Amino acid sequence: MIDLKILRENPDLVRDSQRARGEDPSLVDKLLDTDALRRAAIVEADTLRSEQKSFGKQVGQASGDEKAALLARGKELADQVKAAVARQNEAEESFAATHRAISNLTAPQTPPGGEDDYRVLEHVGTPREIPDPKDHLEISEALGLIDMGRGAKVSGSRFYFLTGPGAMLQLGLLNMAAAKATAAGYTLMIPPVLVRPEVMRGTGFLGEHAAEVYRLEEDDLYLVGTSEVPLAGYHSDEILDLSGGPKRYAGWSTCFRREAGSYGKDTRGIIRVHQFDKVEGFVYCKPEEAEAEHQRLLDFEKSMLAAIDVPYRVIDVAAGDLGSSAARKFDCEAWVPSQRTYRELTSTSNCTTFQARRLATRYRDENGKPQTAATLNGTLATTRWLVAILENHQQPDGSVILPDELATFTGFTVLEPR
Repeated sequence: MIDLKILRENPDLVRDSQRARGEDPSLVDKLLDTDALRRAAIVEADTLRSEQKSFGKQVGQASGDEKAALLARGKELADQVKAAVARQNEAEESFAATHRAISNLTAPQTPPGGEDDYRVLEHVGTPREIPDPKDHLEISEALGLIDMGRGAKVSGSRFYFLTGPGAMLQLGLLNMAAAKATAAGYTLMIPPVLVRPEVMRGTGFLGEHAAEVYRLEEDDLYLVGTSEVPLAGYHSDEILDLSGGPKRYAGWSTCFRREAGSYGKDTRGIIRVHQFDKVEGFVYCKPEEAEAEHQRLLDFEKSMLAAIDVPYRVIDVAAGDLGSSAARKFDCEAWVPSQRTYRELTSTSNCTTFQARRLATRYRDENGKPQTAATLNGTLATTRWLVAILENHQQPDGSVILPDELATFTGFTVLEPR
């Protein structure tokens, strides 16, 4: 949720952020109105409660006809308190719903616009010329790495089996991410992949992305689409000690996404699937440290892409494509030879205090006063990376030669046709 102090002191800033995202700026006025109604309802209910408490003392000191009259007035006052509390609860619910509907404030540097309005920050590496490049699925089937047909037979479309060296390749990739993250000071975590509604809601995934989330209705639990979700809930309702610096975690989990609304897009292979594995970086820090932590996450992602040796570009994602929790987001997009275009491999978001405010995650400042923490997240490795690895390192004879650093984690350097 956004900071109410900013809303009250500078509502135009919030309106501008909504417009940059392509979202409704009138929600700002609605939130201001519901905030005023809520505060008025609280004052009214508190005043009547105070009057009721004072009145109770008078009843205790009265007798006879005076006491009977006071008791009648007391009943009337109790009904007024009950009605005022009901109005307060209704105002609180209306305020909370409107508050949750407003996305995080975009960072000043974030480009306005939608999905195609990103800003390219840099290109790293040069795509090599590959005559007649095969796509990752054709390569995988020839090498015995992926079985899409039996995945569909067992689970339906957009499911797959990673087989033999394909499974070892993914494990090697994720193990490399885990080892490098641990060496960089991240605490490795294997979190639950089922979370409560309040945690899923707190991270912002039950808004515009709700259709992509799998829900187990009988248990009222959600399958996560990223370990960002359980890691964000890990310190909910806590006051952290950040005096020694940020808390950095790397969560390794299986992830699930319904991919609702994406039918017809990337149906071939493993670019857009319902289940995949990922190592995700997650950081808690003081708000003034968030920008530096965002750059740190991006630098780590770039070191991982260097380890798999693929050409890529870094983009500054436009406001309308951020997701509700992010103030700024950088994507690293790798070159995919068969498509002759760049496709997203990593994404790192600075969520400022938006998620932590929803999840009541705080720290103590230098005066010992609790303040809302900032949170950030970033992809450290995921199943989709196999696409870029296989296509960029394919050889004319059908084999794939792995980069040296990745090969040390897989146990082999070359994938040969069967």
